[in-house]
Amino acid sequence: MLIERLAGDDVDETFQFLIRHGYSVLFIWVLAEQLGLPLPATPLLLAAGALSGSGQMNLGLAITLAVVASLISDVSWYHFGRLRGGKVLSLLCRISLEPDSCVRKTENAFVRQGARSLLVAKFVPGLNTMAPPLAGIIGMRFTRFVFFDAAGALLYIGCFVVVGYVFSDQLEAVAARVASLGFSLLVILVAALAAYIGWKYVQRRRFIRSLRIARITPDELKQKIEAGEDVVVVDLRHSLDFEAEPQTIPGAIRLSPEKVEEGHSQIPRDREIVLFCT
Repeated sequence: MLIERLAGDDVDETFQFLIRHGYSVLFIWVLAEQLGLPLPATPLLLAAGALSGSGQMNLGLAITLAVVASLISDVSWYHFGRLRGGKVLSLLCRISLEPDSCVRKTENAFVRQGARSLLVAKFVPGLNTMAPPLAGIIGMRFTRFVFFDAAGALLYIGCFVVVGYVFSDQLEAVAARVASLGFSLLVILVAALAAYIGWKYVQRRRFIRSLRIARITPDELKQKIEAGEDVVVVDLRHSLDFEAEPQTIPGAIRLSPEKVEEGHSQIPRDREIVLFCT
């Protein structure tokens, strides 16, 4: 009983801290999430809306601060993309919990929709983080990027904050129930997060292990070429990656992933074939 009471006191103190420092917590949390840290901002946006509905936060100020935090992060990624090119995508894919296909899927969506993808990017896992540096890599005009990115951030943040505002009474009841669970809820949440990260890590390691079976190192390929072996090299990099770094292996066949079905006849079938996409 004593432990539960102390845990309940800790939870209550946490809620009081959020009420006293809500604006600062909201700004820092959204900024951290948009920079790529695994901190879901949706619950905090709903909480900000609920606090606004009960008169403990200003609705307009909460939305403005969250949008500004998102823009600061996205503009940083945009300039990082312009300066570092495709290396930024490699970095994001390495720190991502998703398999290496995360970049490829995002690039395809971005190519199809262009700047309009920024309007819905924050609702789509993967695209949320990848879209700003991709905009920088392809050289999207900065004012155009800021306009669409700000509109997308306002749409995403506004949706959840307004939902929290409209259903503030119901969310307060949920918060009261959460507080009553005390320390046990914290244990459940930490265990669930650890299990999710562990599952993603195992999934990623299996994916990488399967690729290594059929891989050839750059040095091994170089030795084959210098030895005069009849090797066909196919450059399968996405068009965005190629635009960022147009250098390729001499003699390589250039074939973007989206055109493989219609252009596969260019690849000879009577020789060893080496594919590369990074």
